[in-house]
Amino acid sequence: MKLIPNIAGALLGILFIIFGLDFFFHFLPQPSSQPPADSPPGHFFAALFPTGYFKLVKLLEIIGGVLVALPLTRNVGMLVLGPILVNIWCFHIFLTGGASLKDPMNAGVMGLITVLALIILASGRKAWLGLLGR
Repeated sequence: MKLIPNIAGALLGILFIIFGLDFFFHFLPQPSSQPPADSPPGHFFAALFPTGYFKLVKLLEIIGGVLVALPLTRNVGMLVLGPILVNIWCFHIFLTGGASLKDPMNAGVMGLITVLALIILASGRKAWLGLLGR
C-alpha cells in the first residue's frame, strides 16, 4: 500500500528538483518566446525576476522536492510545495486565461504534478486532518 505513495513522492520530488535546478543551470530547452512585456504574465515576471523572489521560489521547489522524495519528510515537503503548486495553477488560469494549458506539454505536466500531489495528500490524510484539529 505504501508503494504507490512512495512512487508518487519520488516522481513529484524529481519533477520539482529538475524544474528548480533548471532555473539556475538551464539544462532543459528554454522557451523560444517570452510573454509580451505589457501582458499580465509579462508584468508578473517583471516583478519576480529583478527582485530575486523567483530565485527563492525555485530554491523552495528544490528543497520541497527533496523533502517530498523522502518518505519521512514527505508531509513537510508538501507543506512547502503545496502553495507553490497552487500559485502555478493560478498563474496558468488567471494570468494566461488558461491559454497556456492548451499546450499539451503544459497541461500534461500540470496534470501529472497535481495527480501525484493528490496521491501524496490522500496517503497522509491522517496527518493532514491532525493539522485541522480532527
